[in-house]
Amino acid sequence: MVPYILRRLLWAPVILAAVTLFTFTLGLYGPGDPVQVIMGLHVNPEVIDRIRSERGLDRPLHEQYISYVAKAIRGDLGESYTYRGQRVSDLIFGRIGVSAQLGLAATAMALAIGLPLGLIAAVKQGSWLDTAVVSATLFFYSLPIFVTAPVLQILLVLQLGLLPTGGWGGLFDVRIIMPAIVMGVPSAAVLTRLMRASTLDVLGQDYVRTARSKGLFERIVLTRHVGRNALLPVFTVVGLSLAGLVEGAFITETLFGIPGIGRLAVDSLFARDYPVVMALTLIVAVAFILANLFVDIGYTYLDPRIRYQ
Repeated sequence: MVPYILRRLLWAPVILAAVTLFTFTLGLYGPGDPVQVIMGLHVNPEVIDRIRSERGLDRPLHEQYISYVAKAIRGDLGESYTYRGQRVSDLIFGRIGVSAQLGLAATAMALAIGLPLGLIAAVKQGSWLDTAVVSATLFFYSLPIFVTAPVLQILLVLQLGLLPTGGWGGLFDVRIIMPAIVMGVPSAAVLTRLMRASTLDVLGQDYVRTARSKGLFERIVLTRHVGRNALLPVFTVVGLSLAGLVEGAFITETLFGIPGIGRLAVDSLFARDYPVVMALTLIVAVAFILANLFVDIGYTYLDPRIRYQ
């Protein structure tokens, strides 16, 4: 296992170099002039040339890229073009923490709802309960966020007065309940369908029939033999979704006034704030590399037959 992990980690810089080089090239040769973004439209061309020279934007691509990588390794992600005078690291790391807390709450809710419902629907296949669970998951998954969010606000805020309309107070604040529901319910629907399909596949395996023929209690069969093996495909989805926690959720964060990374990412893309875009790309790439490694390691604990050399 240790040699496998080391090999994966040694490949990480190569992957990050490819991702960052591609994004850096798009930012340099893509539409929009970074200096024009900084100074506005009505600026003397001589001033633009001077600023471009001061920031090193007139140098060849490879020199700019090497300089960026060298600074990024030291933790210097540059300065934002849109938010003048602010370091990119100061802009994004606090917001990523907010989005990660919201994503964790939504993921926990999705797991708490989706896994038991999927298991029950599979065990009761063909019954009214199975039909009800499948129908409910299809219904809730088909509802867009800009529909569920206003409905929750009308019901829980205006009608019942149970929750504040929005804002942010942290992971253990009541203001996280509505956005977590909005994000967690569609994910719960996906996990329910995935858990149901995986459980049905496992229920037909020989080792499950053998366990039942030995006279084991159904609860033990479901928890030890069925549930654990059915979690393998679910674990893949959940593990990779953890990497998405650093991406934020633009619509949800906007509707509920949450200062997460999603709004900053979208605003930076439209404003062509390339230092912020580059930093977010780098962070997301690192998150997905670590998430893939986490999933591969987790497989060995869920299924002892899996071994990495």
